[in-house]
Amino acid sequence: MTASPLRSEPDHLVVTAASLEQGMAWVEQKLGLSMAPRIGGEHIRLGTHNALMSLGPGFYLEVIAIDPLAPAPSRPRWFGLDALAGDAAPRLAHWVARTGDIHAALQAMPLKPGIVEEMSRGALHWLITIAADGRLQCDGLLPSLIQWQSQPHPAAALPDLGCRLATLQAHHPQADALSASLHAIGLDDQRIALHAAQTATLTAAIMTPHGMRVLG
Repeated sequence: MTASPLRSEPDHLVVTAASLEQGMAWVEQKLGLSMAPRIGGEHIRLGTHNALMSLGPGFYLEVIAIDPLAPAPSRPRWFGLDALAGDAAPRLAHWVARTGDIHAALQAMPLKPGIVEEMSRGALHWLITIAADGRLQCDGLLPSLIQWQSQPHPAAALPDLGCRLATLQAHHPQADALSASLHAIGLDDQRIALHAAQTATLTAAIMTPHGMRVLG
């Protein structure tokens, strides 16, 4: 398989939850580290808010939920949040890949995670792919694409808690197509493994000060 002229790398993991508090508590229970005080903010355009945790330089974990204080957006929310039941348990639902040319990367991908949209939160500005219906593609295993238009990367503002991604394991019936999409955008990270399976699952093994912990 010919190497792609594009270059991409993992940017962050996405945990969805019925509420931000539930999502933060779930991460604390799984990793043994608190996300308080919350570092994150609101996405006014999409009616969501988030909390962030560093997973090392240029990489972080995001907990995201519908903001109960925000007005309903005029379009579907991202990350499949509109389809999330009120009693849904928090889960590792998705991941995002960073690229220097999001339009070229999207064009190169056999599977499409959405269309490119402009987003901002405070001093942060970025381009990201969002599906028109807000749903996650390939059960969340196809990464959204992101291109940061502001510096520094959000992870630089987060306290380093000593957590690092060890592996991201994705099982899916379309594993070959997913692999082709990652290859097309030049994402060759040894920590990421795709496996053919009848059931879709996404699992992240994270090395913490307390040893290896698993989100999934």
